[in-house]
Amino acid sequence: MHRTRLFALMALLGITLVTGPILGSVALAADPVVVVKTGDTLTSISKRHDVDIATIVELNGLNDPNRIYAGQRLRISVSPGSAASPPAAPAASPSRSHTVRPGEHLTGIARHYGVTIAAISRANGIADPSRIYAGQRLTIPGSSTAAPAAPATKPAPSTPSRSHTVRPGEHLTGIARHYGVTIAAISRANGIADPSRIYAGQRLTIPGAAAAASAAPKPAASPMPESMAELVAERDAVRRLIVEEADRYGVPPAFALAVAWQESGWQQGVVSHAGAVGVMQLMPATGEWVGSAMLGSRIDIHDTRQNVRGGVRLLAHYLDRYDGDRARVLAAYYQGQWATDHHGIYLVSRPYIASILELERIFSR
Repeated sequence: MHRTRLFALMALLGITLVTGPILGSVALAADPVVVVKTGDTLTSISKRHDVDIATIVELNGLNDPNRIYAGQRLRISVSPGSAASPPAAPAASPSRSHTVRPGEHLTGIARHYGVTIAAISRANGIADPSRIYAGQRLTIPGSSTAAPAAPATKPAPSTPSRSHTVRPGEHLTGIARHYGVTIAAISRANGIADPSRIYAGQRLTIPGAAAAASAAPKPAASPMPESMAELVAERDAVRRLIVEEADRYGVPPAFALAVAWQESGWQQGVVSHAGAVGVMQLMPATGEWVGSAMLGSRIDIHDTRQNVRGGVRLLAHYLDRYDGDRARVLAAYYQGQWATDHHGIYLVSRPYIASILELERIFSR
């Protein structure tokens, strides 16, 4: 995980890369800059100047933070007065209190009160938004009262709720696709905390979906380049393993295949310079977290099946956390959940996201 195979994939898809060094933006004369020395990395520069890597990436429009070069001039902050002062904050409603119930997470709590996950985290000094617990008392900061109300629109007609009895081998992804609703909608309607845990014989309420949603055309799948098709055929055993684990945890198989191809080309022997291991490029710490928090046991990221299981289970977690929003799911997989919750999608993450979405279209054929 975390940044390895983007450029190799782009080559397979026929995307042209400029080989010479490029400085993403021109530093203003008044802005503090540093000149990159031989052996420098963004990590060492950020530590030396006490500025986070994300800030350097954003200020300089860097497409790949691993590619900087000696002699390059990098902005490390914006000089005082070079940016307009922020507008005064709008009036806010009073803070409230919320006691966490079993199965709740910050995504649902933030949505319920109409505030952001980051705002709740700041108000309660929460370092990791994924770690809250039943009985915890949270301060919910007041939401802005200055936001203009959305214009009233006539809601789309909806189909009535239905009932579905889970059959052996079924998962929420397939059930949601069959009825034309989202996994999150079914989970909310049935109080399901973990969408990967449903069982044969379980009776589910399927909420009504807007009639127009079922008529929306699906995007056309993209053709697979011939050179890529040969590699895919050679690694079919790993492909089947990824699909099996995707079905197990309710992750769309084409999406899991796309992430795994982006990360390692479905190769267990690939290890990144940062220490990410195997097919879906799990960092050791990530593997430990997924194993203990989501799978209930340790996983060996050097074992292909366990590595894939950990990566797919992590995707299932993000799909639930971000209500199926592919861009945020991929941002969290690439830059980390905390960074995505607090800072949104980094500029440097966008080529990675676009590449995987294109791959998903290819694997959907």
